[in-house]
Parts: sequence; structure tokens; C-alpha cells
Amino acid sequence: MTKQEKNDVIEVLKGKFSQYNNFYITDTESLTVAQVTTLRSHCFDKQVEMRVAKNTLIRKALESLDAEKYSGVYDSLHNVTALLFSENPKDPAMILSSFRKESKGEKPELKAAFINGDVFVGDNQLIALTKIKTKNELIGEVIGLLQAPIQRVLGALQNKDAAAENVAAPAPVAEVAVETAAAPVEEVAPAAPEAAAPEAEAPAAE
Repeated sequence: MTKQEKNDVIEVLKGKFSQYNNFYITDTESLTVAQVTTLRSHCFDKQVEMRVAKNTLIRKALESLDAEKYSGVYDSLHNVTALLFSENPKDPAMILSSFRKESKGEKPELKAAFINGDVFVGDNQLIALTKIKTKNELIGEVIGLLQAPIQRVLGALQNKDAAAENVAAPAPVAEVAVETAAAPVEEVAPAAPEAAAPEAEAPAAE
């Protein structure tokens, strides 16, 4: 590989490390060509990018970006290395775990994983990485926790309404029409005072 070709590889790797916050460093040594092709296919299905590169070029790419930030993965750069880049932090772990079960082997071996700034070193970290929560999963859990009290209140209200509907309603009281207005009383005009009877005239004196 010429110097220019090496520089081209470094630039490509720098672009990938800048693009992704998550990448896995795996050991694919002893895998057959057919197995590597199958692994690439699994990665493609999950939108995980797989890159095979020399360890020295990988380290130069990382050091040129931020030597201190990636210092935790340098000791893992040995033997044959395949890098898995992913937006989802646990997809590569799921791919590796599934591939190993299908092939009944221990390869690819996880050498290290860089997840949102945290470094996980060693193949014994693989199971833990298959169980980490993604951003969307965490958001879903938070929303679920926020909605839980509201759902309990709504559930209680619905149960209360259902219980109220099951209680027999009392028989309606017959409304009795009450005549509020009494029969009209015939108004009788007050009797006119009787004229006083004329007093009898006294007999004339003889």
C-alpha cells in the first residue's frame, strides 16, 4: 500500500469516526471469506457499516481527531480488526451475538466498543451491550412513567362510572299535577245599603 493509499484510508476512517458516536472493534481472524460475507450482510440489514483496516491506520485516524478521547481503545488494536459503525449503540452487539450463535463459534470477538464517549473493553462486555437502552427506548420509558399517574386516575374514573351505571336507578316518582290556581271565585258585588224605611207618620191631631 502506497503512502497516498494509506492517507486515503485514514481520511475515510476519520470521516466515519466523526459521523458515528458508536463503533465496535472486533477480531475477525479465522473467519472464512464466506463467513465475512455473511457478517457483512447482517450488518447491511441493520444499517451497520463494517470496515476492515490495519490497526496502525485506525489508530492514526483516531489520534488525528482526538488522541485523548479515544485513548481507551488503543490497546484493543491488535490482530485482524473489523470496525462496526452504527447509529444504534446496541445493534452491532446484537449482530455479533446472533452471528456467533448461528456459526456456533466465538468469532467475531469483541475487543472494545466506543458508545457515546464510554469505552467497553473485552469480549465479556458483549452480553451487557446487547441489553443497553437506546435513546428511543429511554424516551419511551420516561413517557410511560409520566403517563402512568394519569392512566391510573383515568382508570379509577372509568371504574367509578361503570359502577354507577350498574346501580339500579330508583323508580321515578310520579309527578302529580297540582292545581296551583284555585277555581275562580265569583266576585259578588257588595250589597247596596238598604234605604231606611220611611217612618210612619204620626196621626194628625184632631
